[in-house]
Amino acid sequence: MAKRLWVERNKDGSWDGFSQDGAHVKFGKGRGQFTPGDLMKISLAACGALSSQFAIEHALGEGKGAKIVVDGKYDDEEDAYMSFSEQVVVDAVDAGLSDEDAAKLRDRIMRHIDKACTVKHTYERDTPLRMDVTIRH
Repeated sequence: MAKRLWVERNKDGSWDGFSQDGAHVKFGKGRGQFTPGDLMKISLAACGALSSQFAIEHALGEGKGAKIVVDGKYDDEEDAYMSFSEQVVVDAVDAGLSDEDAAKLRDRIMRHIDKACTVKHTYERDTPLRMDVTIRH
């Protein structure tokens, strides 16, 4: 069963997102706050980071990781993201990798992300959404 998540509005107009196991994130539309669209992109980057972590640490050492930058093409008329682009950058300068080893690491990172990134898998397909609205009165 999936982890239970919910959001609640704050008096200042911002929102808090919670998980049943204690995770927390602030969001909204104000300065210094992630918007829901930002969180979609952060989710994609985070999934790539976690999915690639083993391959990177195996090649470069514990604690090493990627910087992942995600951008999205937004359509105002559709009020939807039409596509995302993801740039995975691994700093391996100190590792002294050969061109061949760097290419192998690149391929391994891509395989790990392609295999294990749930967010990427979800974004690449049409995902039905069912919504219910309950008014308690």
